Amino acid sequence: MKRETQSNQVFKLELPTPFSVGDVNVYVIKGDQLTLVDVGPKTEEAWVAFQSQLKEIGYTPQDIDQIVITHHHPDHVGMLDYFSEDVPVLGHPFNAPWLKKSQQFLVEQTTFFESLFVKFGVDKKFFPLLKKLNDPLGVSCNRELTSFLREGKEVDGLSGWKIVETPGHAQSHIVLYEEVSGVLVGGDLLLKHISPNPLLELPLNGGLERPRPQLQLNHSISRLLDMPISFVYPGHGENIEEVHQLITYRLKKQAEKAERVRSFIAKKPLTAFQACQTLYPTKYDKLFMLTMSETVGQLDYLVDIGQIIVDTTQQTHIYTVN
Repeated sequence: MKRETQSNQVFKLELPTPFSVGDVNVYVIKGDQLTLVDVGPKTEEAWVAFQSQLKEIGYTPQDIDQIVITHHHPDHVGMLDYFSEDVPVLGHPFNAPWLKKSQQFLVEQTTFFESLFVKFGVDKKFFPLLKKLNDPLGVSCNRELTSFLREGKEVDGLSGWKIVETPGHAQSHIVLYEEVSGVLVGGDLLLKHISPNPLLELPLNGGLERPRPQLQLNHSISRLLDMPISFVYPGHGENIEEVHQLITYRLKKQAEKAERVRSFIAKKPLTAFQACQTLYPTKYDKLFMLTMSETVGQLDYLVDIGQIIVDTTQQTHIYTVN
C-alpha cells in the first residue's frame, strides 16, 4: 500500500515473524533519502518476503539509504544484519545494548529480573524461565546505531518528519510524525486490533528504579490526543484512521482492567504474582512474562492514582487498598 504525504511517499510491507503477534509492518519512505522504518526479524522467510515486496515497488535492498528503528524488539530489528554496514541505522540510544547483545548487558538483565521476581513474590518454579529470557534475541541482530534520534529531531533526508519519544511498550520506542499531513509511523505505540504490552524492562538510564511502562504508555498515547493526527501506520495489523477514538478506547479499557485488579486487592492484600494469577488464571503459567508485565502495569497505575498502596518494607512487596 502506498500513501502520499506532504513531501514523501510511504509504502507498507508486511513480513512474517515467528511470534504470536503475526506479521510485522515495515515502511519505505521515499524522501530525499530512501528510508526504511523497521526491518523485521532475522529469518530467511522474512528476508525473502522483504525483497519480493520491495521489488514490487521498484527497489532492491541496495537502494535503501538509511534505516530508522522504532524500538529494539527482535521482530523490528533482526534483519539489520542483512544490510551492509555502510547503511546508517538511526534510533533512540536505549536501543544500543539490545542491538549489540553484550554479555554483560544480558547478565544484568537476568540479575534485574531475579530481584524483581523476589519482590513480586513469584513462585520459585518460574525462576528457570529466566534462562529463556533472551531466547527471542535469536532472531535479533548484532549491530550498532550510527546516530541517535531524540525528541523533536528531524530525520535527515526526510523533510518534515520529526521524532516523538514514546516509551511504554519499550523504553527505546519512538515514532515519526509529519505534522503537515498528520501522518504518524507509529511502531507498536498504537495498534488497531490489540493493546500493546507494557513490557517490564531494566532501567537503562543509570538509575536503580525500574521503569513504569504502563504509566509511560498511557502518557505516550495521551500525547497524541493533543496532536492533529489523521492516520497511523502501525507496527502490526491494519492502518488506523480513527486515531483519537482508539486512544480514548484504549485508555478506558486499561482503567477498567485496573479496576478489576483493585477489586481483587480489596478482598485481601496480594503480591504482584498473586494478582497475576487472579487476573490471568488460565494464562499466567503459559504466558508468564507477558501476564506479569500486564499485571504490574495495572498495579503501578493503581498506586499512581492513589487507589492502592504497596508495602516495600519486606523482601516480598504486598499491595493493599488505600
